[in-house]
Amino acid sequence: MAFDVIIQPSGQQLEVEDDETVLEAALRQGFAFPYGCRNGACGSCKGRVLAGEVDHGPKKPPGITEAELADGWALFCQAAPVDDLEIEVREIGAAKDIVVKTLPCRVAQLNRLADDVMELRLQLPATERMQFLAGQYLDVLLKGGGRRSYSLANAPHDDEQLVLHVRNLEGGRFSKMVFEEMQSKALLRIEGPLGTFFVDEESERPRLFVGGGTGFGPLKGMLDHLAVEGFDRPHHLFWGARSAEGIYAPDWLGRMSAEHGEHFRFTPVLSDVPADTAGGFPAVAGWPHDAVLAEYPDLSGFDVYMAGPPAMIEAATNAFLAAGLPTEQLYYDSFEPAAPHE
Repeated sequence: MAFDVIIQPSGQQLEVEDDETVLEAALRQGFAFPYGCRNGACGSCKGRVLAGEVDHGPKKPPGITEAELADGWALFCQAAPVDDLEIEVREIGAAKDIVVKTLPCRVAQLNRLADDVMELRLQLPATERMQFLAGQYLDVLLKGGGRRSYSLANAPHDDEQLVLHVRNLEGGRFSKMVFEEMQSKALLRIEGPLGTFFVDEESERPRLFVGGGTGFGPLKGMLDHLAVEGFDRPHHLFWGARSAEGIYAPDWLGRMSAEHGEHFRFTPVLSDVPADTAGGFPAVAGWPHDAVLAEYPDLSGFDVYMAGPPAMIEAATNAFLAAGLPTEQLYYDSFEPAAPHE
């Protein structure tokens, strides 16, 4: 049995088969809904159910709270219709014409950015290009099954190679390969671009960027893109790391500050080993969301872009919404690690 779903505010309609989630049906029919992990962890696909009922399965997904469920919110990557629906979701018009491809590529360069971070540069065949939006990610398809998701750390205008920032995770199947076995010219297969984490360029509000660890990667891509387009408002980057060594892009930070200082600020935030400076900039001790609120206690007039581990995203989301940030002005990508056995 199929169910009809009316999408607000556009008023468009889609049909969901009885073995599909709302997101699966939307993507199949060409609607660009927001999504990230697609496994219920990140919350990117969250929207409201205005009429009808959905089923999230036997266990509540981690990306939504009981209070949000009671208030009519749903995770459309997990929600299956129980009857016909009317929903409210932010459609991503800019992604509609981008084609997701599965492509071979070769490792062009492996550059150590920090003790536990490797820059992986991938070269596509000469006849191929991957069109993407700054902030999107791709999946590396592993031999024997499984995939690993990595955000693109370069901007669309600089797409001769695809750039990933790979953290060396304990027990990580792919990261161990990158750090211990991989050589230049190694052959990989990738799928992308994926995700709907990218800049709302129609907004006129100032922008705050909040990254944790390698969550800096997609934010760097966004800022590189905006810099080429021409900064026309304040942009403030907060980058959280355990110690000063975790701020692994000092040259890029220095160049951005020198070339765009009127519209670009940077604040390193160190949690475990505070230092006076990091990346050549005065550092703040603590957590990224606290550093943001110390500078901007009222967030109602900002757009906020976040990328990093789930714990950081959750803490920052709660704090920022309490500080007046409207939900629709918050964009994030939660870096959910793969299970070790996958």
